[in-house]
Amino acid sequence: MTSAGFEDFVRARGRDLWRAAWLLTGDVHKAEDLLQTALAKSYRHYKGNEKTFESYVRTTMYRTFCSWWQRKWRGEIPSSEHHEIASVDESVEVSLDLARALAELPRNHRAVLVLRYYEDRTIHEVSETLGLAEGTVKAYSHKALLALRASRYLIEEEV
Repeated sequence: MTSAGFEDFVRARGRDLWRAAWLLTGDVHKAEDLLQTALAKSYRHYKGNEKTFESYVRTTMYRTFCSWWQRKWRGEIPSSEHHEIASVDESVEVSLDLARALAELPRNHRAVLVLRYYEDRTIHEVSETLGLAEGTVKAYSHKALLALRASRYLIEEEV
């Protein structure tokens, strides 16, 4: 294992990994935490094959995200007000409206959508990554897409 190779991997693929983390969390700082956690957990498995390692990091990132939603309630109270996502890198091509709409979804639904449509994964791959049954992945995907279609952030207003 070479730390220089790992650093090259992070420089080359870090931006795309961060985008996926940002879509999951809807928050710049949480995305950074999620990606950093996934990289730290994955570091010892780096063997120089970037394609295989990227898949490993992504799986670790999604499973870490899932474990965050499965934790017991710690006194967090959801706010009804929506905060601007202010410090998102301007080059991120994902619209803020989509990010806001995704943020309204339950975490498990958001994870399924990001894997299926942003990462372009099959139902089987999403099932394996998240440790869910394929039927559950289909149900979450269906419910999440219905919620996105009805989201106030994605409905075009008639002029």
